[in-house]
Amino acid sequence: MKDASPQTIYLADYQPPAFLIDGVHLTFRLSPKATRVISRIRFRPNPDATDTTFTLHGQDLKLVNAQIDGADVSPTLTDNGLTCDVPDAPFVWDAEVEIAPDGNTALEGLYMSGGMYCTQCEAEGFRKITYYPDRPDVMAVFTVRIESDMPVMLSNGNPVGSGAGWAEWHDSWPKPAYLFALVAGDLVATSGSFTTMNGDDVALNIYVRPRPDEAKCDFALDALIRSMKWDEKVYGRAYDLDIFNIVAVDDFNMGAMENKGLNIFNSSCVLASPTTSTDADYERIEAIIAHEYFHNWTGNRVTCRDWFQLCLKEGLTVYRDQQFTADMRSAPVKRIDDALDLRAYQFREDAGPLAHPVRPASFVEINNFYTATVYEKGAELIGMLKLLVGDDPYAKAVTLYFDRHDGQAATIEDWLAAFADTTGRDLTQFALWYAQAGTPEITVTDQFDNGTYTLTLRQSLRDTDDMADKQPMHIPVAAGLLASSGAEVVPTTVLELTEVEQSFTFDNLTEKPIPSLLRGFSAPVIIKRQQTADERLFLLAHDTDPFNKWEAGRQFASDMLVGMVRDDAAPDARYLTALTGLITDKALDPAYRALMLALPSQDDTARALADAGHAPEPQKIYLVHESLRYAMAEHMQDRLPQIYAAMHVAGPYSPDAKDAGQRSLGNAMLGLMTRLDGGKQASAQFAQADNMTQQMSALRALVAQGHGADALAAFRTQWAQDRLVMDKWFGLQAVLASPEHAVATVNMLTQDADFNWKNPNRFRAVLGGFAANAAGFHAADGSGYALLADWLIRLDPVNPQTTARMAKAFETWPRYAPDRQAKMKAALQRIAHTPELSRDTAEMVARMLKG
Repeated sequence: MKDASPQTIYLADYQPPAFLIDGVHLTFRLSPKATRVISRIRFRPNPDATDTTFTLHGQDLKLVNAQIDGADVSPTLTDNGLTCDVPDAPFVWDAEVEIAPDGNTALEGLYMSGGMYCTQCEAEGFRKITYYPDRPDVMAVFTVRIESDMPVMLSNGNPVGSGAGWAEWHDSWPKPAYLFALVAGDLVATSGSFTTMNGDDVALNIYVRPRPDEAKCDFALDALIRSMKWDEKVYGRAYDLDIFNIVAVDDFNMGAMENKGLNIFNSSCVLASPTTSTDADYERIEAIIAHEYFHNWTGNRVTCRDWFQLCLKEGLTVYRDQQFTADMRSAPVKRIDDALDLRAYQFREDAGPLAHPVRPASFVEINNFYTATVYEKGAELIGMLKLLVGDDPYAKAVTLYFDRHDGQAATIEDWLAAFADTTGRDLTQFALWYAQAGTPEITVTDQFDNGTYTLTLRQSLRDTDDMADKQPMHIPVAAGLLASSGAEVVPTTVLELTEVEQSFTFDNLTEKPIPSLLRGFSAPVIIKRQQTADERLFLLAHDTDPFNKWEAGRQFASDMLVGMVRDDAAPDARYLTALTGLITDKALDPAYRALMLALPSQDDTARALADAGHAPEPQKIYLVHESLRYAMAEHMQDRLPQIYAAMHVAGPYSPDAKDAGQRSLGNAMLGLMTRLDGGKQASAQFAQADNMTQQMSALRALVAQGHGADALAAFRTQWAQDRLVMDKWFGLQAVLASPEHAVATVNMLTQDADFNWKNPNRFRAVLGGFAANAAGFHAADGSGYALLADWLIRLDPVNPQTTARMAKAFETWPRYAPDRQAKMKAALQRIAHTPELSRDTAEMVARMLKG
């Protein structure tokens, strides 16, 4: 029978599973077109269940046979699973199904990537492998037998046997089906070992395709070992199996997956070498390796009860990987990077039609809620909680959480209860962060009277489709006060804003201070305060908080860009002079100085204009940004060659923070120099580069200034056989194409023989790069919107997940003038009206059209 149209699922409707599982045995007889999956599952009724119907999820499966306690049964089949009459007692379910991995282009369930079998089961991919209660609160011990002629056969847990054409794995830790993994292929391993703090020896393997990938695993292995050490030192968490395997896969919708004992990674998040990977690639690999490893406790040993609790595992694990990167590299730079990402993606979600709470109240397709709100804002909530309770109470509460819920599927309430019980604090109001969508705005006024300084903070949170008249949040606002001399008269103090409006007083001051608010970006909020350009320049020069020092320059630049767009104003010479002083300040970390030079994005300027009531004009924004960068280059031209030379890194390449920071500042100088010298220095660096960071930075500088034709051709000749490097080649051209040529450039790239649109990495490089090219994508004639819509319509039946995520390029349509709005809406409506549109994309587009 055909199922009805997709139904909305609500958190409030949660019911415990009807049946629990005491053990799972799976046999896979692998074949590209006709894999047989034989399951034996020991079920028992759940005494806590209210609905006792035996229902198993299943999708795109061919049922060969089914038995209960050895007797044949004939279940009722639907498009989404089956139901069957079962005993009111424990029983054994046997089933055999047939699936076709090589036809699975959605990359969910069991599929093939370049001749290798691999799986992706989060969130609901296991139902494409066999019939099963595919929900995170059903946890079981798995034993898996793989039968194949592939030389390497892997699954979760520890190996328990192997022979000619078979291998068997057993995972003694109960897990939900979304953590199941299987890989079989012609693979080689880079191996190492680790001895845990408990004295247990763990074998470590990173499996990749032979030549040349096997030479690119050393950094990932080192990052894994450092992650294991860090988690023991900082969180007291040791690894718990005899073996930890990572496999690199070319066709993967995401970055990586934390399956118990067998992490599956997008190749781009594992493979690294100095000649093929940039400093940014190395840092990303390090962070993702850590993130997936940290999931072993925050996601695997303690998982989420239902998908509404996704932020429980993802927000906490993102926070942990942020801590790790801050310890491995520069904490101030990491905090700024995190804030930049949050504002670029999560604030944008909060401000538009895709706004949703950190813990959504409902969904149609859970794949659409793997968002910046769940991940990055979810991480901010962990950071706020730690700031509010303190470091030691945080550590004790997390330990209590692990002790209480090890082996369980938990909820946000369970997480907060561990903190309430440890600290005695009432976190009822703090829990609103999980339930109320949107970015809080804090309006600040101040007064100085007779030695007393008063800060008054007033919070507001806009209505969203799901909720109006929201309650005030519990917001930690870290603040310090500076004297006119630049001295800090009040060190960082956390002000706890819990009312709609509150005042905070500081006594015994001799003059009105300059406030430094939201230090360290202590909460994911927007501060609104009347602040002069002079005050921002003062904080840029004197603030002792690295984040707010950077923020002062960022806000000055943002206001200046808005004025240049709106009023045709000229660049402010004071800003250019201040930047010149900063980049020459040897007391500052080079990576931090490079961040100081980075302007707000064109999208940031568009958002700022829209917030001020002005419809953004993307092409004018582009020209203004170019004008300001040219002014920076001219103003600093006497200093640029000196700093560029001083940042040269001698000796063998290292991706460590020190060398990477120097290259970052040096290449920022190169980008400015190229605006003045016609590409002379960039061409020299491109020709002489012995690592990808220097080569790619030179290529970027040349392409950005229209001097890149010869370098692009040489780069392609050199790297044509390296798929990941070629992703960079494709992406660079799409994102840097001039506005008037962007659509033509992308059309040319999509017609290139090496453009494999079914590979998520290559599709994202070209079409994702184009969507990030603001002035090109927002071409006045709507051709950019039509181009992206055409490709999304083509991709949707092949890979719905990637399509739905890429469709978010249209989410900002409400901010533009009516003519551009109409063109963006027309593209969205054309996608929406596509016959047999996937559930993933249909939900995403429908939410955006509600605008």
